[in-house]
Parts: sequence; C-alpha cells; structure tokens
Amino acid sequence: MVTYKDAGVDQRSADKFVGRIKRLSHVLDGAGVIGDIGLFSGLMDIGDLGYKKPVLAAGTDGVGSKLEVAFALDDHRTVGIDLVALCVNDVICCGARPLFFLDYMAVGRLELAQGEDIIKGIVEGCRQAGCALLGGETSQLPSFYRPGRYDLAGFAVGIVERSKVIDGSRAAAGDAVLGLASSGAHANGFTLIRKVIEDQGREYSEHFGDGRTLGEELLTPMRIYVSAIMDLLDAGVDVHAIAHVTGGGIPGNLKRVLPEGVGARLEKGRWHVPEIFTKVAAWGDVSEEEMYDVFNMGLGMLVVVRRGDEARALDALGEGMIVGECTRGEGVALS
Repeated sequence: MVTYKDAGVDQRSADKFVGRIKRLSHVLDGAGVIGDIGLFSGLMDIGDLGYKKPVLAAGTDGVGSKLEVAFALDDHRTVGIDLVALCVNDVICCGARPLFFLDYMAVGRLELAQGEDIIKGIVEGCRQAGCALLGGETSQLPSFYRPGRYDLAGFAVGIVERSKVIDGSRAAAGDAVLGLASSGAHANGFTLIRKVIEDQGREYSEHFGDGRTLGEELLTPMRIYVSAIMDLLDAGVDVHAIAHVTGGGIPGNLKRVLPEGVGARLEKGRWHVPEIFTKVAAWGDVSEEEMYDVFNMGLGMLVVVRRGDEARALDALGEGMIVGECTRGEGVALS
C-alpha cells in the first residue's frame, strides 16, 4: 500500500510547520486582521482605517538566484526579509502603506528547521514594514526540487488615499532627485554576481571585510524603506515620484516613473558605492555601464521632490542625499 509520504509529501510535517508559523506570526497581529493563519484565506477589515476613497496597491516578487548563495552556505535566516522587502518597497512607490503580506514557498521536502528560519525572516521583514503576515502557502514538490531546495514568492497589499496616489505624472524638469542608500547588492543581479565568482574560482568563505566573508556580505538583507518613505509622506513633502532600484539598475528604474518629456541627470560622486560592486566589476571586468544597468550601485530608493523641498524632505527622511535633478528630454544620464 502506497501512501502520500511514500510519494515524498509529509502531511504531518506540514501541520507542524503551520503551527510554528502561527506562533511566529502572532506578534504581527494588528488593526483590521480577522481570524488566524490556517484558514483558507486571510481577512482584513479596512473599513475603520480612516480612508475616504481608499485605493489598494499590490506587488509581487521572488528572491531569485540569491537563493543559490543561501543554499551554498546553508543559511536561510535573511532571505525572508529580502522577500518582504522586494514587495513592500514596490508598493510604497505609489505612496501606499503596506497592510499585509502573503508568502508562497515551494520545497522538495519540508525541513522544519530550514522552513522556520525562512519564516522568521519573513516575520522580521513584516515587522520592519509594519504590515501583517496574513497567510501563505507551503507546497511540497519532491519531483520538482531536490531535498534542501526551495523557491519563494511574496505578495504585498497596501492602501493609499486616491487623492494621494504617486504615479510620477507630476515630475518635471528642475525637480530634485534624492537617493536612499542600499545595504549592498540587495536581491538583484545575482546571476551575474555568481557567474563572476564562479569564473574567478572564488569561494563564498573567503574574507571580504569587516570580519565577514564574501557569502555573508552577499546575504546581507535588503533594506526596507517603508518607515522612511511613510515619514516623508506624513510630513507633507511634495513628492512627485518614487522609484525602487531593483533589476534594471538606476537608469532603468528611475525612467519607469518619469513622464514623457522628462529625464534626469545624476552625479555619481554624490553617493557611496558599496565595495561589493567595485569588487564584482574588477573581478569580472564588467563595464561601468553594465554595472549601473544591472545593480543598485548603492542607491536602493530614489525620490523625486519639487525643487525647494529638498531640505525638508531630507529632514523628514532622516537620511539620504541629493543625487541629481530632473531634466527636459528623455532618459537618465549619469555623469
């Protein structure tokens, strides 16, 4: 007699895992959350949040090939933070405050300790973003993934007053472009990073700096910018556009939020480029243009504000720097 477990799916282990998730995520229960994790859907009441004409904003993403570094080091503590960051940082670009997050994890075989490390990271990411972990799905797919391997996807939903949606349409020549520092490579461009490391015969265990290894540097979690951006918007600063710098680098992502006829010029010397980027460029003989087209190069978020609002914006953010300005024309120039 053949059982589901014989086929590679352990339902009892899955039940134990759901119990662990409930315990870990309980700290995130917040206003509007109805019910508990484990139901067929997550519920949130937005009726008492004080919005007159609420608009919901949604974003989804996955950690991608950064997971290969986590597999190589058998360290899964921070990829959950990356997963949340990728989604909520997108949602805040339209001015929406994240409400809740859901995750999807597909595994070859559910390993409770590994899975708990991942969920702990997701919970920490949600804590930083100020949103609830409303639910998720864990799927055991032994014929798809080798033991110890998994893939992650995330989904975030936020809320914004209709009159306060930021869509980039008001950006104009003369506006200031502010930059918020990244924490390193974040979770983009890892296919190129890994190719450079492999081609050079380098090891994740080699010394990188500050007492850390190269692998530890690469697993540094993405910054979550929700708190800073919400402080900026709550201060009443006239924000015209926000760009999350992910795949496509600085030019590609800033261009996405600028209207037709508006470009930008950024001065590269105005911010610090993390060492991981200078190392990758040198090790792989990667051109500067390619680096800026692939990586965040030290700027994880770009904010376009009305000229004259720069000082007030930086004060509200509590960080950041002026990195350039919007111009007439098309495209993003780096000088």
